[in-house]
Amino acid sequence: MKTLNILTLLFPILLFSCKSTNNSENKIAIEKMMEAGFIKGTIVTSTIEGDCPITIKVEGKNGTYYLDPIDLREDFQIEGEQVWFKYGGLRRMNRCEKASPISIIEIIKSN
Repeated sequence: MKTLNILTLLFPILLFSCKSTNNSENKIAIEKMMEAGFIKGTIVTSTIEGDCPITIKVEGKNGTYYLDPIDLREDFQIEGEQVWFKYGGLRRMNRCEKASPISIIEIIKSN
C-alpha cells in the first residue's frame, strides 16, 4: 500500500517535468531561429478581389502586419502553414493594400 502511495505521488511529478523540458526545448529552438535572422509567420490565402492571393501574416512587436511574397514556392502556399523565413524588401508598387512586396531568401516549415 505504501508503494502505491509513493507511485501515485511520483507519477504527476514525472509527467509535469517532461512537459517543462519540451517547453524549454521549444523556446531554445525559437531563439536559435531568431538569432539566425528568421521571422515566424503564417501563410494566409485570399480569394477576395483586389487582395493579394497569398500573404504571410507576422505577429510583430508593434502588432500584426502582412507581407506579399512574390516568389513563394507552391509547396508553401497552404492556408495556415506556419513558416520561418528570411526576406528582402522590394522597391516596387504594392499588389494589394494590406501587404508589402518581398522576395523570399530562405523559408522552412515550422513544426
